[in-house]
Amino acid sequence: MCSTDCETPTECLSGALQALAGERIEGWFGPALLEREAPLVTAANRLAAELARTTRQCEVSGAAEHDGKATMASWLRGHHRLSQGGASRLVRNGRTLDRLPVLAAAASAGAVGAEAVSVLAPVVSDVNLARAEAQGVDVAAIDALLTEVATSSSHADLRQAVGHYLARLDPDGTEPDPTEQRSLSFTRHTDGTVSFHGTLDAVGGEKFQAAVESIQQASRPAGDTRSRAQQAGDALVQLCDNALASGALPILRGHKPQVLVTIDLEDLMDTSPGAGVGAGAGLTGFGGIISAAKARWLACDGNVTRIVIGPEGQPLDVGQTKRLFPPHLRRAIEVRDRHCVFAGCDAPSYWCDVHHVIHWIDGGDTCLDNGALLCERHHTKVHHGFRIERQPDGRWRTWRPDGTEILIGEPFLVSA
Repeated sequence: MCSTDCETPTECLSGALQALAGERIEGWFGPALLEREAPLVTAANRLAAELARTTRQCEVSGAAEHDGKATMASWLRGHHRLSQGGASRLVRNGRTLDRLPVLAAAASAGAVGAEAVSVLAPVVSDVNLARAEAQGVDVAAIDALLTEVATSSSHADLRQAVGHYLARLDPDGTEPDPTEQRSLSFTRHTDGTVSFHGTLDAVGGEKFQAAVESIQQASRPAGDTRSRAQQAGDALVQLCDNALASGALPILRGHKPQVLVTIDLEDLMDTSPGAGVGAGAGLTGFGGIISAAKARWLACDGNVTRIVIGPEGQPLDVGQTKRLFPPHLRRAIEVRDRHCVFAGCDAPSYWCDVHHVIHWIDGGDTCLDNGALLCERHHTKVHHGFRIERQPDGRWRTWRPDGTEILIGEPFLVSA
């Protein structure tokens, strides 16, 4: 108990957190902030351990029944709005600490966080405890060894150590079907963005990471301020673009996939500055909500099916699919431009869309002279105020929205 008038430890904790939240840290410098950060991490680990311990005791005593819930996981979801995964992890961590006392002591001291406890959870699953007992494995010794790894090595090392132990525990086990370990689900939000969650087996995950990493490492321009997570997201989209552009996907069977956008005719035709920039004008084939500007951008290099919607929302006309920049034209443009033509960009041709210099909605022809290679980032820029133009000598020039030209410095030549 603290020296204040708190009646319970949780009241003391609440008061301490309130005091921390009221402390002004704006303007603090690095050393002072780091001195504050370190004990907070330790305290968070200790609090997570205490929460897991309490959750375990609630589970053992059947406390959830008091509120009419069958399990602690359902109580945590219903009463504290935890996600299903978060509630399950908390319950599992409580069971893990209950069965691994050395780990529990380290967690209580703040030396081990909730993530590390989750990594160690499979060690004390019922099936693995039964295997350990059958083989005469001293689980108490394993508890001490793995806790030592958790407190002294990286998170990746801990995962590797646990994986090694589990593999040795069942060296002759049946090799699982990798397809049974793979899942992927998508959630589309009201603003059109998409979240996804998935699980891959070890080999599938390695392939996925290798593919994304290869794209990510190939696109590291100077001055890039994106976080690593943002770079990985861009790399994943680029990986999809490459696969779609190849024409080798079994369902698409074409050079580019068909883009289906349902949009009001007036929104599609209005290309005045600032028009159609807000979301909600177009609806994609998978239910995404996009702006009219984005619809025009998608139409640059793909198959477009025109669906004209009347004032009452009824389809007035469904036009024929129109292929823009067919393979032979794209190949010619690739040979001519070689990479993204936006000033200062050298993204390779297979990362690029073919952009109509004069937009197709404005009557621009689908021809060699009206096509330009643009990577996704700069394709977006050109559809939001930037402008490119090809000179008679074949050189591309780029202008900002304010009309100033982006100039690239001449190479510095050293005289012989």
